[in-house]
Amino acid sequence: MERLVGTISRGIRAPIVRKGDDIIQIVSDSVIAAAESEGFSLHDRDVISVTEAVVARAQGNYATVDQIACDIRDKFDGKTVGVIFPILSRNRFAICLKGIARGARKIVLMLSYPSDEVGNHLVDLDRLDEKGVNPWTDVLSEERFRFLFGYEKHPFTGVDYIEYYKDLIRNENCEVEVILANECKTILEYTPYVLHCDIHTRERTKRRLTEAGAMKVYGLDEILIRPADGSGFNEKYGLLGSNKATEESIKLFPRDCQPVVEGIQKMIMERTGKRVEVMIYGDGAFKDPVGKIWELADPVVSPAFTSGLSGQPNEVKLKYLADNEFSHLNGQELEDAISEYIKKKDADLTGKMVSQGTTPRRISDLIGSLSDLTSGSGDKGTPIVLIQGYFDNYTD
Repeated sequence: MERLVGTISRGIRAPIVRKGDDIIQIVSDSVIAAAESEGFSLHDRDVISVTEAVVARAQGNYATVDQIACDIRDKFDGKTVGVIFPILSRNRFAICLKGIARGARKIVLMLSYPSDEVGNHLVDLDRLDEKGVNPWTDVLSEERFRFLFGYEKHPFTGVDYIEYYKDLIRNENCEVEVILANECKTILEYTPYVLHCDIHTRERTKRRLTEAGAMKVYGLDEILIRPADGSGFNEKYGLLGSNKATEESIKLFPRDCQPVVEGIQKMIMERTGKRVEVMIYGDGAFKDPVGKIWELADPVVSPAFTSGLSGQPNEVKLKYLADNEFSHLNGQELEDAISEYIKKKDADLTGKMVSQGTTPRRISDLIGSLSDLTSGSGDKGTPIVLIQGYFDNYTD
């Protein structure tokens, strides 16, 4: 063992990015300037992570509420639309809902309960038990829900999302009816025209609704997959991964991301001689144990990354080796034995006992989560993250 420091994650300050800015140049300049200012060096296999927000902003990938409404009108032709399984978020969904309502005559809003897909609760699960409600089978009208559980505000945001979403829809001169259910096919009792807004279960929802006889089924990932009245777009994810920009517009998830990460990698190589890995990241994939919110409201953690970030970690568990293979050793003998084992470990440890307890996730998801936690989502001003030593092990 030579070094006494392992992985280091640094938030890198950058200028405010605007539409049309050269994001490859900005990222490269910011990382190199930070290294010079703080007195550290870049190394091969360092990782530069760039938040999706600044990439989309540089691309000018925005859409207005009117442009969302335009696409909704084209797809549903003024029919009553069942809007099902939206997440409860002023930042992520409210402006989308505003556009959906502006393009529809009536919406039947079907909310999942006790929480949305990412863990924002309308009601505590224990209260369902108290009232004898089975969320997998029971369909609740808004009136029944209020009778059983009253008016509850989200503990973090202080918002009653049922009332908030209803007001958004009504303010667009659109009729609204609210129901609560977890079986997607329930919506077909109200309308055969459905917009499903779930993120990670969207393919299954679409398949089940189609098989059940829905006349038109679209997901949020199919809204604004091409420009509508001059809007931005995302051909793969549509409105998924979008964020509120203003009261009348959203920033879409960035598109054409692979040339960006490869461009940054190339520029850093040209300027420093180091081959770094680069990724664009959105939400990390982790769950808050107190608020019960699963962070991943984006369709993926990383929409693009360089080839060195593919795959999963191939690591052995040090405590397993110390407690089992080398339990008879201590001190320098133990360190030498573990170091030698790591140097000779199999190229693929999948299913091997020695790797149990290591994290079975993709490298891009792990680094994306680390990047998201490092940069934060507020006023830190560090949309770029430099991670060093991530691929080192005990022998380095």
